Amino acid sequence: MAFIKLNNESLPGIVGLLDYRPETAKTLSELAETLLRGPSTLTSGERELIAASVSNWNECHFCYSSHGASAAAHMNLPIELLDDIKNGLLATRLSPKLEQLLNIAHLVQVSGRNVTREDLDRARNSGATDQEIHDTVLIAAAFCMYNRYVDGLGTWAPEEKEAYIDMGKKLAFEGYVTKSIPIRKINE
Repeated sequence: MAFIKLNNESLPGIVGLLDYRPETAKTLSELAETLLRGPSTLTSGERELIAASVSNWNECHFCYSSHGASAAAHMNLPIELLDDIKNGLLATRLSPKLEQLLNIAHLVQVSGRNVTREDLDRARNSGATDQEIHDTVLIAAAFCMYNRYVDGLGTWAPEEKEAYIDMGKKLAFEGYVTKSIPIRKINE
């Protein structure tokens, strides 16, 4: 049960919070849509993987699971991608560019001041453009906010990764400015 009385206590994570405040939901949803699905030279799968990784580092189970499931859907990978994200993406083949962008995202997740010119040079040398670096930093910063919003209000989230499969597909293929986000409760 969330720390505040939500309109619909059965809605998990940010879904319940968006339902609670439609005035802020519109802006937050549009930001996620732009960052994760808008025009970019990074694929939506890569951007979802950045969001899921930041959420994992922040220990935000709902955001990590939902965005990891979306990354899996975009990349046509099984839901076990969530386990690999938890383990540092050791089994998932990443380009050198994405490895460097994930490094920058992790630095931003800890503190934006941790990013150095050397980090940016390594990303550029691996093929990252300034726009891709910009978008990575913004995704990491935005997901720190989303994670703190979800966890700061004590929302609930299903534990089982399988509960996020339908949600991940919906986010991947329909986006963030939609009315319904499916979440399947396991064993109900």
